[in-house]
Amino acid sequence: MCGITGYIGREEAIFVLLDSLKKLEYRGYDSTGIAILHEGTLTVRKAKGHITVLEEKLKNEQIRGQAGIGHTRWATHGEPSDINAHPHTGVSDRIAVVHNGIIENYLRLKEWLQAREVVFKSETDTEVVAHLIDYYYRQGSGLLTAVQHTLKRLEGSYALAITAADYPDRIIAARKDSPLVIGLGKDENLVASDIPALLAHTREVVYMEDGELVVLYRDHVELMNAQGDHIVRPPSHVDWDADAAEKGGFAHFMLKEIHDQAKALSDTLRPRIKTGEISFDEFDFDEFCGRARRIVITACGTAWHAAMVAKYAFEHFARIPVEVDIASEYRYRSPVTEENDLFIVISQSGETADTLAAMRLAKKGGNRILAITNVVGSTLAREADLVLFTMAGPEIAVASTKAFTTQLMCLYLLALKLGKLHSRIGDAEYRACIEDLGRIPSQAEKILARQDLIQRFASRQFNKQKVFFMGRQFDYAISLESALKLKEISYTHSEAFAAGELKHGPIALVDKDTLVVTIATQTVLFDKLISNIRETSARGASSLVISWEGETSFESVADEIFAIPKTRDCFSPLLSIIPAQLFAYYCSIQRGNNPDKPRNLAKSVTVE
Repeated sequence: MCGITGYIGREEAIFVLLDSLKKLEYRGYDSTGIAILHEGTLTVRKAKGHITVLEEKLKNEQIRGQAGIGHTRWATHGEPSDINAHPHTGVSDRIAVVHNGIIENYLRLKEWLQAREVVFKSETDTEVVAHLIDYYYRQGSGLLTAVQHTLKRLEGSYALAITAADYPDRIIAARKDSPLVIGLGKDENLVASDIPALLAHTREVVYMEDGELVVLYRDHVELMNAQGDHIVRPPSHVDWDADAAEKGGFAHFMLKEIHDQAKALSDTLRPRIKTGEISFDEFDFDEFCGRARRIVITACGTAWHAAMVAKYAFEHFARIPVEVDIASEYRYRSPVTEENDLFIVISQSGETADTLAAMRLAKKGGNRILAITNVVGSTLAREADLVLFTMAGPEIAVASTKAFTTQLMCLYLLALKLGKLHSRIGDAEYRACIEDLGRIPSQAEKILARQDLIQRFASRQFNKQKVFFMGRQFDYAISLESALKLKEISYTHSEAFAAGELKHGPIALVDKDTLVVTIATQTVLFDKLISNIRETSARGASSLVISWEGETSFESVADEIFAIPKTRDCFSPLLSIIPAQLFAYYCSIQRGNNPDKPRNLAKSVTVE
């Protein structure tokens, strides 16, 4: 789970690479490094820590060169250190490699190389790639041939960028199960793990497929398959506003992206409502989904919580059974599939390794695949049968916010459309639901306008030792996501459970150092929740309730109430998650953390 970048062109590469790495730092940030080519020399500089540490290291150096590669790392093999940081070089120190992914057979390759007197410096799996390329090169192969020989021996996942001192006019890159995007500029070309790293230079991109290799020159690129056959693929144009990948005056990307949600929700909803009907221009909904007798949804992390909400929504509106699986579990069990199953996969990045593996397993079993993702051109988007894009725009902070709510919006639209198709919902209710969804973006803005209330509450509660989130039905799913947000960025011990499970174990942990947050939007269950809150308060816990405006049921039991605009109980997750996101953000700030870059986490989990 790392970010790689490469540049060859007319500008000084060091500045291009450092700027690109800042756009990729959400993918990994425990070390960074660059390798610059200039007049037959290869200069490598790397450092443990955020990119600012590397910049400080470089400020008194004048490293010239108009071609180079860069890397920002999230450690999988070897602790974060200067030595383990990328780029890695071969024995000759004239070939450098940066890598995202995991080389699964690196120990066998390492032993093979050591038997040929190769001495390793780091603990990483990537160093074997550099030494293998260097080995074949020293045996008389050209650089491209040496890379091709090496790729044939690698097992696992990789996105690679390679430079060599003897070839200052080119950069080679290759991918297998880890994303790579080529950027086509004027008298310059680039490669990177993600689009934000390219936007300052070009909007014309080519998405690399698995098994492909590219040679970048200043004035052209040569894309080829594993057999060396050349490929001509038209570029795609990126419409993102470059400012969308910047902070826009907010202190952190996460806060900006929380505030982006009103627009993102509108952008996701608006094009799919036409003359009062839900319409998917992306595919023939009736033909693709109409035969569904069961829905299987698989995802990881935040996307899995969206799937949990979707289970309630599909069963509520369409009366179709839904099975929700964590992707890492689905891929390793023996799932029972049926001919008319609809298989939905959800991933913000479209590159989540476990989710991709689950999708491929389902495809092999004959299932139809509908993907929900935020990234056009991602592996998930390319391999699924059909795709719904969430229209969230670039999400940079590691902890997902707007990607989650836009995933929910897509899922609600699917559930309503399927309910209408199967005559499980009447015309009047169907249209009323669409109108209610149309009001969600403006209701989200009202919540965000009162963020100071959550900020003040967080300033009093951020030092709690334990925070429990509880709710029922839709609120249980949002409790899971709320607890995840808090633990991700504030490092507070937080758990979530269905409120009915309180007395089945969790209450044993409740004491005066505990904050209990109750999500309370399922009106029919309010009496049950009031009883739960009283039980936690009796044991000394503080309590926050997130519920509807004008609702007075919790005034006598809650220490604090945050009210959200009223919508249908079943649509509440689109709104109730926002104060929980803000609470996590402000707790993180109070604890002195960087909410954009939480420790040990990366944005795109592209390895197991």
